[in-house]
Amino acid sequence: MPTALPGTAPLAARRRRLPAALVVLVLAAVAVSAWRPEDPVTWLLETVWVLVGLPLAVLARRRFPLSDLLCCLLAAHAVVLLVGGHYTYAEVPAGDWVRDLLGLERNPYDRFGHLMQGFVPALLVRELLVRTSPLRGSRWLAPLVVCACLAFSAVFEMLEWAAAVTGGHAADAFLATQGDEWDTQWDMFCALIGASLSLLLLGRLHDRRLAELTHRP
Repeated sequence: MPTALPGTAPLAARRRRLPAALVVLVLAAVAVSAWRPEDPVTWLLETVWVLVGLPLAVLARRRFPLSDLLCCLLAAHAVVLLVGGHYTYAEVPAGDWVRDLLGLERNPYDRFGHLMQGFVPALLVRELLVRTSPLRGSRWLAPLVVCACLAFSAVFEMLEWAAAVTGGHAADAFLATQGDEWDTQWDMFCALIGASLSLLLLGRLHDRRLAELTHRP
């Protein structure tokens, strides 16, 4: 009988329990968010990423398990999306509090949402590229991750444009421009900052979590 390496038992237990706990957390957040949202159509548009992404992550768990770090970040991002979907981004109470505290002209929650739109997908793209492409350790990894996040941000802005064209004023809550003519550019800039910060702050920690996946007990 092979002897288990020291520390592998707690690690294996964490791998089993953490994803399950995060799924329960996100499902609870979905239920709370879906309870009498400010605008049901906006809620669906803002949370569709969670409603589609969570089942996909669960179904792919056995074949392609994600690192613990990425799972935690995805759950945090899901909560951010669900809060924005429930209130609409321009009306999130926490954003109003920050606006009043800092003397801002607008609710900044949507800026935070787009910062997360770069911060979390950067680790997702990085993990996919490191594990499925020859880019592990390449100097091109970080620039390509940032470019991928900017591309996703641009696609999201085009989806908002399509919603505005088809929905007219009914899409105002989804757009959450709050009268800012440069809102689209700000959104993409926030995604750029988020992606860059994610790689700078979490790159080494992410590598250690990925190394754990290659030494599964």
